[in-house]
Amino acid sequence: MRQIVLDTETTGLDPNDGHRIIEIGCVEVVGRRRSGRTFHRYINPERAIPEDSTAIHGITDDHVAECPVFADVAREFFEFVDGTELVIHNAPFDVGFLNAELERCGWPRLEDHCQILDTLQEARHLHPGQKNDLDTLCGRYEVDNRSRDKHGALLDSELLADVFLAMTGGQEDLALASEDTSPAAAAQRLLDGQAAAAEREPLPVMPPTAEEWAAHQQFLERIQEASGDCLWLGREGPSGS
Repeated sequence: MRQIVLDTETTGLDPNDGHRIIEIGCVEVVGRRRSGRTFHRYINPERAIPEDSTAIHGITDDHVAECPVFADVAREFFEFVDGTELVIHNAPFDVGFLNAELERCGWPRLEDHCQILDTLQEARHLHPGQKNDLDTLCGRYEVDNRSRDKHGALLDSELLADVFLAMTGGQEDLALASEDTSPAAAAQRLLDGQAAAAEREPLPVMPPTAEEWAAHQQFLERIQEASGDCLWLGREGPSGS
């Protein structure tokens, strides 16, 4: 499956209040590997960007004044994501904004052409009761996010792609892929395991008491009565009787 890890930056929190998208970042994942293909556009929102939003992502009115409006990039964006699984952290937020922009210029909703996976919900399932924002997940899965001093759609998509692959088994896959599977290496791992086992102290064997053995025999007799056959019934006890 072709997956697109996606993030947006916006002028505010709710498209119903007139807020618009100002940046889209997408990272393509094919066969659980980042392919190197991306889609990244800054967008003129056709409205002012509030200062409190700029404080989060660093994007100003001047930054996007000469950028295309969403309608100018809608076809290119839709063709990039069409038929894929979109991997998004807190998907309702980004999907809500994208659907509002798509509807405004006559394109269909994302849900009608893409599958959508919300990594925030996945993380909450795996780590209930813990913080699951992107920075926390980067730390949890050892993804280097030192370059993230502000939010950015493409950077956050790249980080989320690495977190998603690690969170869903990517680290184990990489470990297996790097392991030497030659016959010589397999034989050496077997010898190493045998040597390690030989060095371990033997586990103590604690024979049952007469009372424990009698209780065990009574249990086996009940099995015999219920099933008509109990292979363990009648075997010698701890005293050899």
